[in-house]
Amino acid sequence: MGITLKNQNSIQEEIKNRSKSGNACYHSVQNLLSCSLLSKNLKIKIYRTIILPVVLYGCETWSLTLREERRLRVFENRAMRRIFGPRREEVTGEWRKIYNEGLNDLYSSPSIVRVIKSRRMRWVGHVASMGDRSWLIQGYGGET
Repeated sequence: MGITLKNQNSIQEEIKNRSKSGNACYHSVQNLLSCSLLSKNLKIKIYRTIILPVVLYGCETWSLTLREERRLRVFENRAMRRIFGPRREEVTGEWRKIYNEGLNDLYSSPSIVRVIKSRRMRWVGHVASMGDRSWLIQGYGGET
């Protein structure tokens, strides 16, 4: 699954690659996510255990811009729309897609961006606990 790091700390290419891999994984389980026989909770578990780890591999090293955060949210919202399907309006009886606010209400787990930020903080804490001899601290410009 590899990760590509560059000197300029530009992570755009890495996020594109992760999204492509996530899309491939998403399409491989697409029939399960749209199946009416499976519960919403089971579909969310499929998303969280099969698709999300592929997209978030190596995210501890990402420094996200607003554009990249938006790209990741779009990916997540598309998967959530597949899981929750369209909604039927009570008054008119017409089917319509769920808007982002509605998806946020239905999907109670933290958003993909929040997961990335919490993983980065956990990773920083892990690196800080390694002590001064850590090659990671030296790479960040710490004392040698």
